[in-house]
Amino acid sequence: MVALLLCSLFPARAQRVEPVPFGDFEHWTVRHIRESSIVGGEVKTLYVVGPDATIEKNAPYDYAKTIWASSNAYARVSGVTKTSVTMEPDQGPTGTCARLTTRFASCKVAGLVEINVLATGALYWGKMLEPIPSVKNPYSYMDWGIPFTKRPSALVLDCKAEMPATGMLTKGTTFRQQEFPGEDPCQILLLLQYRWEDDEGNIHAKRVGTAVRRIAKSTNGWVTGFRVPVVYGDASKQAGYQAYMGLLQGKQALYALNSRGQRKPILEEGWAEAGSPVTHAVLQITAGSCGAFVGALGNTLWVDNVRMEYAQ
Repeated sequence: MVALLLCSLFPARAQRVEPVPFGDFEHWTVRHIRESSIVGGEVKTLYVVGPDATIEKNAPYDYAKTIWASSNAYARVSGVTKTSVTMEPDQGPTGTCARLTTRFASCKVAGLVEINVLATGALYWGKMLEPIPSVKNPYSYMDWGIPFTKRPSALVLDCKAEMPATGMLTKGTTFRQQEFPGEDPCQILLLLQYRWEDDEGNIHAKRVGTAVRRIAKSTNGWVTGFRVPVVYGDASKQAGYQAYMGLLQGKQALYALNSRGQRKPILEEGWAEAGSPVTHAVLQITAGSCGAFVGALGNTLWVDNVRMEYAQ
């Protein structure tokens, strides 16, 4: 009775939902990249969530046309062009969706030596700095986040997960593969930051809002309206906090381009007050959460209809 009385005195606030650009995954740029002859010389298809277009050349993509980048890689390492495709369009219940998969990017060098690199399917807001020149610290070749000043109450999307649940992880880096016990849940992450740049071009940030959910097992088909609430202020003091929701510091730091066009780590230095302004948003949707070159082979996550929920 008391709860009902309180609800009548303090009614739930109405919510409104805003779609994000290209978040319905109905528009795609198709890129045809020819790999070097030493690794087979095939033409591979890479996809970008963005304006409808087809690009027939080996060239960096102009990410000014979209807010979305992905784990699809156009690399040129030591003069050798190679690609990796772990994100691509697929048929969803309301049209086209995005499918993210953890798989090996495989090739044979000179037709003899086979290379297998494990890659986890991912979508994120930002840019891929192409062509990628090295396999070392791959996250440093991503420009993470977009300018963003709004304060959503939740991230909402439709999703479906299929996970092999073998209890085994694989680490695959060039010529070596290793298996060991472990779990690799899919992850949906939205970080709201207040960023600034110092006189030396270093990028600093405080965390304003945190929204993180993990999917640890296969879903029963599509989940419509999967909601990830945003916690403002110090998330570590909130109920349900997990270590993976924490500040991204040290080796976990993400990277961005500063005003001089230099790659710099984003130094998350602390939790902002709940009412602090927002300058940037980092959105990451991944088929796994174990980091570079490690994951559960076969993990697949479908996503569609990404939108933001706001209190009226």
